[in-house]
Order: sequence, then C-alpha cells, then structure tokens
Amino acid sequence: MNSDVIITVKDLVKTYNGHTAVDGVSFEIKRGEILGLLGPNGAGKSTIISILCCLLEPTRGRVLIDGFDIHDDSTQIKKVIGVVPQEISLYPTLTARENLVFYGRIYGLSGRALKTRVETLLDMVGLTERGNDLLEGFSGGMKRRINIAAALLHEPRILFLDEPSTGVDPQSRRRIYDTIQDLNRRGMTVLLTTHQMEDAEKLCHRIAIMDKGKMIALDTLGGLLKMVGESDMIHIAAPEILPGPVEAIQNLPIVQKVSLDRGNMTIQLVRGRESLAGIIELLISSGTRVESIRITEPDLETLFLHLTGTKLRG
Repeated sequence: MNSDVIITVKDLVKTYNGHTAVDGVSFEIKRGEILGLLGPNGAGKSTIISILCCLLEPTRGRVLIDGFDIHDDSTQIKKVIGVVPQEISLYPTLTARENLVFYGRIYGLSGRALKTRVETLLDMVGLTERGNDLLEGFSGGMKRRINIAAALLHEPRILFLDEPSTGVDPQSRRRIYDTIQDLNRRGMTVLLTTHQMEDAEKLCHRIAIMDKGKMIALDTLGGLLKMVGESDMIHIAAPEILPGPVEAIQNLPIVQKVSLDRGNMTIQLVRGRESLAGIIELLISSGTRVESIRITEPDLETLFLHLTGTKLRG
C-alpha cells in the first residue's frame, strides 16, 4: 500500500432491495488531505461514509483505512477514525461538558486526562463559556460544534463529517470551517460529504462529484472547472421553453451545451455576451416569455449541471 495513501476504496457497491445506492465507486485519499464528496441528497454520499465507518456492510468492493481492511479489522479502524454524523448524536438534557465527558468515558478516557481533553476541545470549538449549559438551549450550529468535539475525544487520525454545515448559522459555519482547517493543518485527514458548494470550494483539496450512486468526476477545484473550459454560462428563466428554440440554440456553432431544468435553461458557449442578443431574439420570436437572464463564469454549480444535466439539488 502506498504510504502516502490513508484510505483506498475500490469498486464499492451497495444495493438495497434491488436499488443501487453506491455503484462501483473507487478513489484514494492521501494523508493530510481534505476530500469532499459533493452531490445531492440520494447521491450515495452518506452510504459511503457509513461503509467506511464500519456501520454498513458493502455489497461488493474493498476498503482499506490506514492499512486496515473493513471486513477484517473494524475494531482497529474505529480507533483511528472520528465520525460526525448528519444527525446530532448528543443528549439534550446534559450540558455540553457532560456530553463530552460521557463520550470520553465510552472511549476509555478518565480522570485528569479526560478533563484536560474535554476542556481542550471546548476551547477548540469556541464553546468554553457555554460548557455548563444544557444542549437543549443550543442553536443547531452550536450542537454541531459539540458533535465535532465529541468525535475528536480519542484523537483520531481521520475525521469523517456527513453534511457538517447543514442547518447551521453563518457564525457557526465559519467556526466549523476554522476548526476543520485547523485540524487539517495539524495533520488530520478529513473526508466530508456536502451538497453545499461553499463547503467544497472553501475546505477541500480535492472534490468528488457524485450523482445517482456514481462518482462522475474527481479533481481539484481548478481541475474540475477546466472540464467546463473557457466558456460563459447564460442562465435563462422562462415558464415554458418550447422544443423548437432549444434545438435552434443547440445548433448554433458557438454553443457547447444546453441544459433544461424545470423552467430554466442554461447555455454553455464561447463569447456569451456577444451572442446574448441573438439568443434572446430567437427565444422571443418563438413565443417564449423570458423572465430573467444572467451570465456567469463557470463554477461548481454550472459544472454539476454540465456533467449531469440537472442542478445540484438539496
């Protein structure tokens, strides 16, 4: 096994009652890397996390984590990973400090070592002053930060986060970002799932685009955006877009791709600003009622649309 690689996933498949949730996914994560799985709900991201955490048996495939095989060494794997689930796994009638002490004891910590670790983590997530407050009075973002602290009690080498910014306020999101980046600077490897473009863009060294159980692209942000090329993206909202003008636009030499998604048309093309007037005239002359138009440079959202033909759904 390559010593620079800490997680290897090969041909991972998971099926439920005839439905394929994960469909032949393969990837590697390097030590000290932050890798993001970006895709809509139902893309298979959480299923992959559950398999890597040894909570779910794969239908097929091989997974190695820090040299351990999930089929044979789940006990060893659980010692080196920390897991922050999408659902808050804390006790609302305990204080933040009591929650961390409870989970610390589960990990085998006790005495001064446990007390020191709890205080260190409360400080890391910026909640020392709220340590004696009940969790039921915390915001969603504050609960998420305590959840992250609980996953770090046993000082894991790898951290899995499932949708870390879901349901959090902007201040907590910024604090979560800072915590993840600080942990990574100290050498921690991070795998996170998200459907938030901002999470992927701001946190991840590499991003894997997922949809319908498949991994359809994996690269750095810059590498992924090169797949779209030096294009403009014209976004047109119209209540009804007829097949005729769509076909006419697709046949224009400068147009690279046209995507439709529930009353919205996205056109990828070169020299979009120069061509905009002609495209609008073509739509209006066909009877299409255009409600709004905007031009953007390619980003992760337009890349997802380019690769899948649909927008990234929540």
